[in-house]
Amino acid sequence: MEEGRPGPSKSAGDRRPQQQEKKDKQQNKQQACEGFSIRAMMENSVVDLENLDYHYFLPLFFDGLCETEFPYEFFARQGVHDLLEHGGNKILPLVPQLIIPIKNALNLRNRKVLCTTLKVIQHLVVSAEMVGEALVPYYRQILPVLSIFKHMNVNLGDGIEYSQQKRENIGVLIQETLQLLECYGGENAYINIKYMIPTYTSCK
Repeated sequence: MEEGRPGPSKSAGDRRPQQQEKKDKQQNKQQACEGFSIRAMMENSVVDLENLDYHYFLPLFFDGLCETEFPYEFFARQGVHDLLEHGGNKILPLVPQLIIPIKNALNLRNRKVLCTTLKVIQHLVVSAEMVGEALVPYYRQILPVLSIFKHMNVNLGDGIEYSQQKRENIGVLIQETLQLLECYGGENAYINIKYMIPTYTSCK
C-alpha cells in the first residue's frame, strides 16, 4: 500500500460486532428495581411489577379511583391497569379488599369516575381465573349504582357518537360490565345480577 493513501474502509459487516457490543452494554446497564422507589426513576431502571407487594399497592391504587384531579386520577387509573395486567394469581386473594374502594368510587356518582371504575371492573373480571366468581357475593355492594345509571345515555344528539368512540357512555359501559360479570361469574352470576337489576337480560 502506498504511503499517504487511506486504508480500506471497514464494511458494514465489520461494524456489526461493535454495534452489537454497544447494544449489549446498554442492555446490561438496565437494572431491575422496586416500583415507586427512587431507583425506579433513574435512567436504565426497569420496574418489575410482578415482584411488587400487591397486598399493599393494589388496594392503595383502587382507593385512588375516587380521585378527580390531574395528575392523581391519571396515576391511580394507570397504576390499577398496570397492576391488573401483571398481577396474575396475586389478584384473586385481594378481591375482598377491593370492594370498598370500588363501592366508594361508584357512590360518588361522578361521570368521569363512573366511567373509569367501570373499565377497571371489566379489567378486574378478566385479570385472573376465578376473579369473576369471587365478585358474585359482593354484587349487593357494587350493583345498586349501576342500576340507577343503566339506561342513561350521558350525551344527547351529536355527542353520542363521540362518547361511544371514547368509551365514555355510561349506559353502554354498564351493559358491557354486567355482561362480563355474567360470563365470568359462574352459574350463580345471572340470578344475582337479575335480583339487583331486574331489567337486565342475559347475554347468553
